[in-house]
Amino acid sequence: MKRTLLLFLALACSTLAQAAPAVYQTSAKTPLAKATKAVTGKLEDAGYAVVDELTISENLKRMAQKWGPDYNRNKLEGITSLVFCNGWYVNQVSNLDPSLLGLCPLHVTLTHKAGVTTVLFNRPTALAAGSPAEKVLKEAESEVIQAIEAALNGK
Repeated sequence: MKRTLLLFLALACSTLAQAAPAVYQTSAKTPLAKATKAVTGKLEDAGYAVVDELTISENLKRMAQKWGPDYNRNKLEGITSLVFCNGWYVNQVSNLDPSLLGLCPLHVTLTHKAGVTTVLFNRPTALAAGSPAEKVLKEAESEVIQAIEAALNGK
């Protein structure tokens, strides 16, 4: 019995270790503005409407004096968020599992430090496991990640 339990625990831990992290992350040595423009273009090429670009770091700078030493402790040189959506996917999710409509619009956050821009994307599949909309969200997630990779790799 103990061996069976140990085997089960080992397999469970192995499966968890292989699962994709909830946040996709990739980086490239490129200026933030260039990466933002490239990611926007590739998302649009993939059929997503980029509906907003938020320069978060500029908004945070206004609070630097108020927050004092707690302001920007990681010394990030820039933070920008892109808000985007694809109407077809929204319709599919609304048909399959309306409770997951909170995922739309999607967003990516780009950070910049020491010449390196990092793109962060919360994977919709991290919330959609077991949902009737899981398959369609996995497809959207894959498209977004491909767009990000193409943007940062100049493809």
